[in-house]
Amino acid sequence: MTPAREALARLRAGNQRYVTGAFDRAGQVGQARREELLGGQRPFAIILGCSDSRVPVEIIFDQGLGDLFVVRVAGNVAAPAQTGSIELAVQHCGARLVVVLGHTRCGAVQAAFDALDRPQEPLSPGLREIVDRIDPLLTGLLATDLRYDQEALLHEAMLANVRATTDRLRQDSAIIAHAIQRDGLLVVGAAYSLATGVVDFFDGVPSDA
Repeated sequence: MTPAREALARLRAGNQRYVTGAFDRAGQVGQARREELLGGQRPFAIILGCSDSRVPVEIIFDQGLGDLFVVRVAGNVAAPAQTGSIELAVQHCGARLVVVLGHTRCGAVQAAFDALDRPQEPLSPGLREIVDRIDPLLTGLLATDLRYDQEALLHEAMLANVRATTDRLRQDSAIIAHAIQRDGLLVVGAAYSLATGVVDFFDGVPSDA
């Protein structure tokens, strides 16, 4: 079992390799690695990320088969299925780090703004479930001067959505709360820059990590 702070350091180091291009994936995804994993999985971190095709989690952290337990959904929201998937990994895979990973120019966050601007346009039930989890975060932001800067507004909404999701996981899941209190689990928020490739860990990160 990898302690949370060590797992966080591994993710940071992997992202640095990705950003600089100093990585070699041959040993991470080959036949030997597949055979190692036949008996089970022990991922060192859990990532709740967005489904955006520009944010492939294993690649941006330079990790291979069996390293990360990845849950992806548009807008990196924590609906029951996503929360349950994370609980499964906490209980049965032994991971002690959960990262909620947002990203710049998130289409799901933009869709939530669009739904507020054009409430008369119907959304599918599935998309409505995602948007409804983001909408409550937007009202306060729209009451500030950010409403005059669309790009800054979208960015701050993405960060707010990450923070809301990390809070929801910490507070609403008894399994996750127990693991935080008893097993040293960390739930942190991060943001990926499409422009630079850098992941910034900004929410819930201990000062010594």
